[in-house]
Amino acid sequence: MFVYADNAATTCVSKTALDAMMPYLTTQYGNPSSLYAFAQNAKEALENARKTVADIIGAQPKEIYFTSGGSEADNQAIVSMAKVGALKGKKHLISTKFEHHAVLHTLKKLEKEGFEVTLLDVHEDGVVRLEDVEAAVRDDTALVTIMFANNEIGTIQPIKEIGEFCRARKIPFHTDAVQAAGHMPINVQEMNIDLLSMSGHKFHAPKGVGVLYAKTGMPLFNIIEGGAQERGKRAGTENVPGIVALAAALKESVDNMEANTAKIIPMRDKLFAELGKIPHSKINGSLEHHVPGTVNMCFEGIEGESLLLLLDSKGICASSGSACTSGSLDPSHVLLALGLPHEVAHGSLRLSIGEYNTMEQIDHIIKVVPEVVSYLRSISPVWEELENGTRKHLI
Repeated sequence: MFVYADNAATTCVSKTALDAMMPYLTTQYGNPSSLYAFAQNAKEALENARKTVADIIGAQPKEIYFTSGGSEADNQAIVSMAKVGALKGKKHLISTKFEHHAVLHTLKKLEKEGFEVTLLDVHEDGVVRLEDVEAAVRDDTALVTIMFANNEIGTIQPIKEIGEFCRARKIPFHTDAVQAAGHMPINVQEMNIDLLSMSGHKFHAPKGVGVLYAKTGMPLFNIIEGGAQERGKRAGTENVPGIVALAAALKESVDNMEANTAKIIPMRDKLFAELGKIPHSKINGSLEHHVPGTVNMCFEGIEGESLLLLLDSKGICASSGSACTSGSLDPSHVLLALGLPHEVAHGSLRLSIGEYNTMEQIDHIIKVVPEVVSYLRSISPVWEELENGTRKHLI
């Protein structure tokens, strides 16, 4: 049996998204910046997609900018607010220790340019505390950027409350909503969000297309120079097929969100319940504040890479964390931020399921994972030391 359980890394393109984009790959391939009628068909599709996305998140069409994905949107939002702040003598930025590297690496780059960055703790449950944000804010704070939902452990952050505090202090607030868009209700007005990033391939649109929402009054600085596309804020001929597909996929996901959630949560909860029976295992992150489809666990005495390879041999696609850092031999920075020891964080498994998964597939995972964990422990000298008392169990 083949089981794709890595939907947090990417999703398949839905039929709805594929059907929506096909005309703009074949018969309606005009450049939306051209003036003749044939090209204006593409321009109309582009603007219709912009309105669709805006309506879904409670924004205005002029506040929606199309990008190549979530990473570009994160970069532009953070760099823009940093530059705006610097012009006012404000060079302090606030984020968290378990952000996606599109945020963390951008902040590290800004540190080298003279900005000061405060990375907040996320506590053992993987949830940022509002009081920690309040305590970190200074008179020279130029931006607070905190992800909506964590990409590895699935914990949801108190975005509305943090946004309300930032709005009262007149501090721009950005959220990386890549793992939330299409899976959770988002209203930028009600949640006091000034800037928001999303990526189409996380909700059944193609790879290579994303969105940056920037509230009216939030100045944007270009990170790609060239033409006057996207109202002069993002140069490059628009990816019309991808943009149209993104809007169609987002609308489909939101329209079916209640039904999808009702299907996914029982599968997720069964994984938590059954895999949690494996001795010396640990569920990572709060189960109370959690996206529907993500399961993240650690199994003591094994290496995550070996676990993934053996699961793959049995038809199960999973990960040990973010696909963006899968080439790294270091343990997940997210799990370390929760306070897990390196030895435990190395034995992590992320299963992320979606509406296309079935309970039969979940049962297959539940059967295979304990077998693989048991086998890896049987050949592990570390596990032998844990069992004979030479080492102390940490889970």
